[in-house]
Amino acid sequence: MSFLGTPSPWSGARALPPELAFLLAQGGDPAALLRAAALARASGSDGATALLHAGLMSEEAYYRALARALGAPFLDGPIPLRAGLRVPDSLAAGFAPLAAGAPAAFVLAPRGSEIAEWLAGRSPPGRVPAITTPTRLRAAVFAALPERIAAYASDALGVRRPDWAFRPGLRPSQAVLIALLVATLACLCACLPPLAVLCVTCAGQSAFLAMATFRLGALCIVAPVAAPEPGPLAEPDLPAYTVLVALHREAAVVPRLVAALTRLDYPATKLDIKLVIEADDAGTAAAIAAEALPPWFEVVVVPPGLPRTKPRALNAALPLARGACLVVYDAEDVPEPGQLRRAAARFARGRPDLACLQGRLVIDNAADSWLTRCFALEYTALFDVLGPALAHWRLPTPLGGTSTHFRTDILRALHGWDAWNVTEDADLGMRLAVAGYVVGDLPSATIEEAPAEIRPWLRQRTRWMKGFLQTSITHGRRPWRNLRALGPLGTLCALALVPGTVVSALIYPFLMGAAAHAFLLRPVPAGPEFWPNLPTGLAITIFLTGVAAMLLPAALGALRRGWIDLVPFVLVLPFYFLLVSLAAWLGVIELIRAPNRWNKTEHGLSRTSRSGALARRPAGPGPVRSASPARPRSRPPGAAG
Repeated sequence: MSFLGTPSPWSGARALPPELAFLLAQGGDPAALLRAAALARASGSDGATALLHAGLMSEEAYYRALARALGAPFLDGPIPLRAGLRVPDSLAAGFAPLAAGAPAAFVLAPRGSEIAEWLAGRSPPGRVPAITTPTRLRAAVFAALPERIAAYASDALGVRRPDWAFRPGLRPSQAVLIALLVATLACLCACLPPLAVLCVTCAGQSAFLAMATFRLGALCIVAPVAAPEPGPLAEPDLPAYTVLVALHREAAVVPRLVAALTRLDYPATKLDIKLVIEADDAGTAAAIAAEALPPWFEVVVVPPGLPRTKPRALNAALPLARGACLVVYDAEDVPEPGQLRRAAARFARGRPDLACLQGRLVIDNAADSWLTRCFALEYTALFDVLGPALAHWRLPTPLGGTSTHFRTDILRALHGWDAWNVTEDADLGMRLAVAGYVVGDLPSATIEEAPAEIRPWLRQRTRWMKGFLQTSITHGRRPWRNLRALGPLGTLCALALVPGTVVSALIYPFLMGAAAHAFLLRPVPAGPEFWPNLPTGLAITIFLTGVAAMLLPAALGALRRGWIDLVPFVLVLPFYFLLVSLAAWLGVIELIRAPNRWNKTEHGLSRTSRSGALARRPAGPGPVRSASPARPRSRPPGAAG
């Protein structure tokens, strides 16, 4: 809409907030400004964001007008930044000092209420800033300091809290020490008297039994897949929400992703969606450029650097987040449209230590193969049965890596994600618990796509197992401190869910084979006294408990989802977990040979979709959001709205 015209006094200026009212003197259209003001009042947002996100004015036109109103130069070309620029502080503040010879001492890209403050005379006499758009300032900082941005994204956690960071992980001397310790313990056990061997054996069996009880105990927690909302928040009370999606070689699913994110039922004035891509990923960039992105989308290009991992990309975008709440999605995700509203309501009514909500991840292409059917059962056991139980018990929870909602200030206080951990989600879940925070359950589905063939499935699962080992190493460096922070039950839970998952997978085929041979193929030995029979009794109990812990949560999750057709495949899970064991052994090998390799999972390959959400081009209109105008024409990534 054109904002050119003859300025004239207008009594309606009283109805406009300062960040809109100044546009009248610049020839602004009173009707458009009134509409933006009404949208801002209805959603509890500021007028500038309402104007821009409603598509009533482009970002560049608005900031040019702001520069004229302030009597400041507008920088629309290269921005000469000073060498001492602080990263990421300048990105978060929208402020940067300029080099000598620039038209001003510093450049400013204010947002929201800050605009009104500058219009009210915040600038000190004689120090009028230069003005640019937030998009230009962010691009200039990334272009001027790519190495520092990359270093921040990779190493901020290691610099600020090295005890929470995996890198450098397990040093060679530590590996040698652990190997010597294991060999020493094995020799000692071989030399122990029979009573001592009995005690050690029973202690180990009891520990495995205790770990299995978490999965069985979860069966007793009522956790419907679609629980009623706790009472929606009024639109003015909804917080600004940042959505981060890291994409790498994901051109095939970009149309589906953009359609899914555009259908989110949330006020557009409070949405801040960032698609984060790698600098050399031309295919994904081209696919995004072909989409008509709404004004509340932004494309962030991560400077080259190591490691090439998803958490590094998320760390680069975290300082740019404008929302009080933040959610991470994967490129193939299709979240329920109302998920952000549900999460916002739960955060608003939750305890102060509620730092994260884990959404329910649902495999939607189960009919692709027997592998995807078992994957779907595994996920429903984790996210529809075990996860809600851990949230109910307020115990440590390894996060799912996607559909994870955070209070942004807490996430920043914990220094984001560990870029060197290939399961940054599990690590962050443990870090939240150690720091005294809890993870809540969010009964809202996010549709996921599972690999349908063994090779890509094995690459993905190998990465997960390697990451669990990295997390175990990181948080195992200070066991006594973590014991004090988590308590005995929390520590047992953390051991069961992270290192316990890997250890049980490593020994699963050997234990199951030994148990089947001992208890199914020949009579169970029985001694004349209680104590000699104790290991055998515990072994039988562990065998039966392990089978129950493997099958029952999956069966219950399938019933809760109404997946009656998948229930018979629960009996296939013992064979499926043989593949999990193979992945665990490959994860151990890869931890030694390539600890930071990120095994990429290809998406957009699903042949079936139970809900229809994984169709290549979802059809049909989504829910209508307040303050959501028609989508603008396509523009290149990072261009002004």
